[in-house]
Amino acid sequence: MCGIIGIVGREEVAERLLDGLKRMEYRGYDSAGICTLHDGDLVRCRAEGKLSNLTRELATSPTPGEVGIAHTRWATHGAPTECNAHPHATDEVALVHNGIIENFRSLRDGLTKRGRTFESETDSEVVAHLISEQVEAGKSPEDAVKAVLPQLRGAFALAIAFRDHPDMLIGSRRGSPLVVGFGDGEIYLGSDALALAPLTQKIAYLDEGDWVVVTRDSATIYDKDNNRVEREISTSGASAAAIEKGNYRHFMQKEIFEQPTVVAQTLNSYVRPLEQQVALPQMDFDISAISRVTIVACGTSYYAGLVAKYWFEQFARLPVDIDVASEFRYREPVLEPGGLALFISQSGETADTLAALRHCKEEGQTIAVVVNVPTSTMAREADLLLPTHAGPEIGVASTKAFTCQLAVLAALAAHFAVKRGRLDREQEAEIVSHLLEAPACLNAALNHDAEIAAMAHLIAPARDVLYLGRGADYPLALEGALKLKEISYIHAEGYAAGEMKHGPIALIDEAVPVVVLAPSGPLFEKTVSNMQEVRARGGKIVLISDREGLEEAGEGCLATIEMPRVHPLIAPLVYAVPVQLLAYHTACVKGTDVDQPRNLAKSVTVE
Repeated sequence: MCGIIGIVGREEVAERLLDGLKRMEYRGYDSAGICTLHDGDLVRCRAEGKLSNLTRELATSPTPGEVGIAHTRWATHGAPTECNAHPHATDEVALVHNGIIENFRSLRDGLTKRGRTFESETDSEVVAHLISEQVEAGKSPEDAVKAVLPQLRGAFALAIAFRDHPDMLIGSRRGSPLVVGFGDGEIYLGSDALALAPLTQKIAYLDEGDWVVVTRDSATIYDKDNNRVEREISTSGASAAAIEKGNYRHFMQKEIFEQPTVVAQTLNSYVRPLEQQVALPQMDFDISAISRVTIVACGTSYYAGLVAKYWFEQFARLPVDIDVASEFRYREPVLEPGGLALFISQSGETADTLAALRHCKEEGQTIAVVVNVPTSTMAREADLLLPTHAGPEIGVASTKAFTCQLAVLAALAAHFAVKRGRLDREQEAEIVSHLLEAPACLNAALNHDAEIAAMAHLIAPARDVLYLGRGADYPLALEGALKLKEISYIHAEGYAAGEMKHGPIALIDEAVPVVVLAPSGPLFEKTVSNMQEVRARGGKIVLISDREGLEEAGEGCLATIEMPRVHPLIAPLVYAVPVQLLAYHTACVKGTDVDQPRNLAKSVTVE
C-alpha cells in the first residue's frame, strides 16, 4: 500500500519526512518523493526505486522548509518512473494520494479541454489540477477542497500543500486511511500511526469522508457534509514492531474496511485505465499455448480459486482443474505438457501449497503464484509472480487478502481471454471498466455494516447455519460458511443451491438459519426456487441481494441485506463483504477471540 506523511512544523522537515517514509516501507513501493514549501515555492524531490535513491537525490537537491508532504508509491496509473512519482504539483498546489480516482478519465478530459497540461500518467495529478483551478479562480484552500471532493469517485487519502499558504496542509480520506498527529507546536498527517510514531503518540483517526485543515497549532476537522466535528485523540502506542488497529475494535474489522483501498491498489497494478486494457507482468511463456490450468490452494485461497475457475472457463474458454493443496499430490494428478499450475496463498509459505508447487515444477508445469508477500518462498520459485497489494493482514481469518486475490484472478482470466482471442478490444474495455467499479461497490457494501451488526443476534444462537449460492456465488457460500466457523465456532456449511434437495434439505428446520447469496440476474429465479424449498420446511432465510432481488424475494425472510447492483464479474468481490461482516458481528455477539480464533494460525507452515 502507498504511504503518506505530512508535517506542519517549526523546523526543517525533510529528514523527518524521509524517516516517516522508511517506517512505511513494509507497505511496498516502487518510487517515492518529498515536497516542501520554502520562500514561496513548492520544492519537490522525487525518485523511482528504493528510498536510498531518494536519499541520494536529496543530498544533491535539498528541499528546505518547515512544512512538507511525502509519499511512497506502488505504480498504478503509469509506470514507476520519477515523472509518475508523488507528490504531483501545479504552480499553486502539491499533493500526495493513496487509492484511486475512478472517474479520472472524464475529469482529465474536461481539464484538458480547459487548457490544463499534464506531466504524468496518474489519476492523482487530476486532483491537483482541479484544486488549482479553484485556487486560481480566487477561492481559499478550504473552499477549493470543499468544491473538488464531491467531484471525485473512488477510494482515496489526500495530503495537500498550497504555495501561497505555507503554514498549513489539508488532508482528506474516503476509503483510504488517514490520521492526524499532535505534537508540541506541530501537527502531522500520516497513513497510519506507525509512520508518525517517532513524532507523536497523540493520534486522531479521521472517519470516512472527513477532511482536515492542519496548522502548527490546530487541526480543524470537517465531516463529509462539511460540518465541523471533533474526533477523539488517543495514544497510539505505535512502534516499528507493531501494526495497530486504529479506531477499530479488531484487526479483522479494520481489514474488512480496508478492502476498497487495497482492492483498488491491487487492480491498478493489473489494468491500464487510460488504455482500458488488462496489463500483467512480463511473461516468459506463450499464453495462447496453455492448454489447461491447474489451480491449487488451501482454505479461503482455495475458494478464490474456485471463483477463478468460473472466470477462466467462461471468459477464456480454458479448462481448469482445482484441488486443495493437502490432497493434490496424493491423488497422483495427471498434468498435461504445456499446462499452467496456479498457486494461491496469502503468505506464500503455506506448506501444503508449496509442496504441490514443487511437485508441479518437477512435472514440467509453468508455475504462477498469487501471493501477498512478494519475498516469500513461493514468489521466489515461480515463473510468474502475481502479487496482491493487501498489506499486512493480522487477523487470522482472511478478508482483504481474499478480495485482493479475486481482483488479481479476474484480471488474469481476462488477460488469458484477450490473448486467446476470446475477448475483443471493446469487450476488454468493458471488463476493465467493471473491474474499476469494484472499490466503490465495496464501499457501498460496507455502508450496511450497522444493519448487519443489528441482525447478528439472530445468527449467534444457532448451532448450524447453511449458506447457498449458484455459479460464482457458490464459492462465496463456502467462504461465508468458513468465516462463520473460523471465528464464531458455529457449525456452518456452504452448498450449491441446486444441491439442497440432494441431501442437505434434511437438515432444515426452524432452528437452522439459511444464508442465501442471490444477486439479481440469470440465476436468480432458480435460486429463489431453492429458497422456497427451504421456507416450506420452516427454514429461516437471510437473503443477500440487490434492491431488485429483495423486492422480488425478500418478503418473509428472517433478515435481508441489500447490496449494490453490480456486474456478475465483480459480484464475488462485493458479496464477500456481507458474509465477512455477518461472521464478524456474530463472533462479537458470542464473545469469541475474533483476531486469534482457537486452534488456528495465520500461516500454516507444516503439512
